[in-house]
Amino acid sequence: MRILFVSVEVAPFAKVGGLADVAGALPKALRKLGHDARTIMPAYRMIEEDSRWSLETKIEDFAVCLGNRGTKQAYYKETTHEGVPIGFIGTDEWYTEAINSETVYQPGGLQHLFFSRAVLQAMEQIDWIPDVIHCNDWHTGFLPVLMREQGGSTWDDVSSIYTIHNLAYQGEFGLEVFDILGLPHHLYNHEQLEAWGRVNFLKAGCVYADRVNTVSRNYANEIQTQEFGCGFEGLMSHLGSLGYLSGILNGLDIDVFNPETDKDIPANFSSNDPSGKAECKRLLLQELNLEPIEGAPLFGVVSRLSSQKGMDLMLEAAEAMFSLPIQLVVQGLGDPSLATAFYDLQERYPKHFRFVPRFDAPIAQRIYAGCDGFLMPSKFEPCGLGQMIAMRYGTVPVVRATGGLADTVFEGRNGFVFEKKEPMELLSAVSRAKATYDQPHRWRALIRNGMRGNYSWDKSAQEYVDLYISAQRERQLSSVKTA
Repeated sequence: MRILFVSVEVAPFAKVGGLADVAGALPKALRKLGHDARTIMPAYRMIEEDSRWSLETKIEDFAVCLGNRGTKQAYYKETTHEGVPIGFIGTDEWYTEAINSETVYQPGGLQHLFFSRAVLQAMEQIDWIPDVIHCNDWHTGFLPVLMREQGGSTWDDVSSIYTIHNLAYQGEFGLEVFDILGLPHHLYNHEQLEAWGRVNFLKAGCVYADRVNTVSRNYANEIQTQEFGCGFEGLMSHLGSLGYLSGILNGLDIDVFNPETDKDIPANFSSNDPSGKAECKRLLLQELNLEPIEGAPLFGVVSRLSSQKGMDLMLEAAEAMFSLPIQLVVQGLGDPSLATAFYDLQERYPKHFRFVPRFDAPIAQRIYAGCDGFLMPSKFEPCGLGQMIAMRYGTVPVVRATGGLADTVFEGRNGFVFEKKEPMELLSAVSRAKATYDQPHRWRALIRNGMRGNYSWDKSAQEYVDLYISAQRERQLSSVKTA
């Protein structure tokens, strides 16, 4: 099967969140199953200027029509990374920086519309038409629309999958989207591309794709409720009732996240020989200039700073957690007000807390490897990779029971779980973790259970293959109905 994975971020080339890890690892797992999986993404300037990547020019340039914006010159380059062909769509603006730059948010989502149209044209020009296009998150929501409304016979039999990595981010714009793409305005209706008085990219993907999925079974159920549906619980329930909505848990690239071989941690270790973990902790405390407190476990956080991630809950519970005692390190970027609060916390509790206000992958690895516990008090979490990485590195997670966290962490077996979005609930879970830490034989059992869990893509990749086959059948039925 020929599978084209489309994403605006792909590890290790460009990464903002967990989508990049999925885009980097899932195609590799699909190729191991014997499928011709390829990936395509924007050609950010930082990628083209990075000496690590050797991008081969296959198409010098081609014109992409953007309706009332005229035409835009595009080019296609590619390379191969760990056996996966990676294509890059470039142009003379928009992709000058990574995707968290202000250049992302053009009027009408212009650069994302350009990217979607250019993906189809590039595949036609290199004469590689996939059996399935796998679209990801709101940035690619109009790709299935273009396939059906303007793709022509070339794309009639190509099925599409649309994966929601976070329903809260939807891509809402005005009617200029239709003019940019040259789409008829009659598509602006409640059953197709209109939502709450706006053109909605995420809804577009959900309506036009042959199958929709999200990144854990629990989150697939949650988004059908008012609490987590972000205004689309009706649509999600409808897709669920038709059997068109499913949840497939993300996996890890276990070759990358491997404490036995990881070059970014100071000492390697395994579930059979975890002795190197103590050295990782000693050197992490030294790196953080944090004197160890006798009997205090070290907890870590690697996260975007946002209330969605439960950072406010953690701040409210911090003083009581420190009194247990525990020590804590938080690494992340995001909400400036939360960053200010963490700076203040570090000033008030210099013996208990350190704040690392930057994204730095090697430091993140040292936190995963060197901490005793890992906090993820998320108010919602579609899948979460942090808890799986932590367990693989022998670090016991404390999580709220939501989304993929509830699918992977189980109280007293491989971690600690709390239900309510309240600081005292988090404190109670951390207190249980501290009490267990004080019983070394029980703590070692938690570490062992976590490290021996199966976090690979093997099972999930096969579930995606089954989903692709289901989408192909749906496309065949649709073609028969419209013939």
